[in-house]
Amino acid sequence: MDRLITEWLARAHPVPPQAHAEWSHQGVALLPLGGLFAAVRLPCELVQAAVGYEEPAPVAAAIQEWLSGPVIHDHRTAGATYYALINWGAGVIQQLEQDEDAPCLGKGTYLGVPRIDRRKPPGTYWVVPPRRDGDLCRPAAVRSLVAAGRRELAQRANA
Repeated sequence: MDRLITEWLARAHPVPPQAHAEWSHQGVALLPLGGLFAAVRLPCELVQAAVGYEEPAPVAAAIQEWLSGPVIHDHRTAGATYYALINWGAGVIQQLEQDEDAPCLGKGTYLGVPRIDRRKPPGTYWVVPPRRDGDLCRPAAVRSLVAAGRRELAQRANA
């Protein structure tokens, strides 16, 4: 099953063997977004506020239940960040692209996508790996998580 998922992910790259080479040598491949999928960048604080946990294991379990799709964790770029993979053709893309704290990343953006068996730190890893080729988060679920996180952060700021 992992082989089929890996082949699907590699097809996001214009030269799929290059993605395989990057996974082999670095454990992470830079894949262009806006083709097979897009990614919503979710700051760690927003996710933790939404799910009500700070420890990695309960956060991962809550994300899996809430989003029911693949999520990557990256601690190297802009602090701790989660990336929920969604369908690029989803109708909410334009709305999410304008979002300042949880933007949808698409055309012209590359995402570091870990090898399918990287499921723990250090580095970039799958919090929730894809279950099959084509497995993506529902945009409505991502919007719901973002809204819950914003509400909680606003309540904390007003307390």
